[in-house]
Amino acid sequence: MTGAPVSFARVRNITRDISLADRAEVADTSAGRRRGLLKHDYLPQGSGLWIVPTEGVHTFGMKFAIDVLFLNRRRKVVKIRPNMGKWRMALSLRAHSVLELPAGTVAETGTAVGDQLEVERLAAG
Repeated sequence: MTGAPVSFARVRNITRDISLADRAEVADTSAGRRRGLLKHDYLPQGSGLWIVPTEGVHTFGMKFAIDVLFLNRRRKVVKIRPNMGKWRMALSLRAHSVLELPAGTVAETGTAVGDQLEVERLAAG
């Protein structure tokens, strides 16, 4: 039994002209959203997980902290939860999707609420 093919995206903060993720996995299926980052032992720099659609996330069962960006439909940052540790929950009713990044990415890039992000889906393969 094989699952659906995994897709990826490149994410840039165009407000600050800086890359947030060169290869973020796209979780746009029910199974992908449920699985999230649970299968990972860590999240390497330059990677991430874009969960769409969703208004909330949790870190139950995860092995590491993450930075969480809540995005509206236009990909504008509406809320940030930096360095979200294990066994936590966060949500934003104004969000349409969530970008999960390695802890420290928000601080390193200066990303802030109101920043405009660009999500470019990468070609398969």
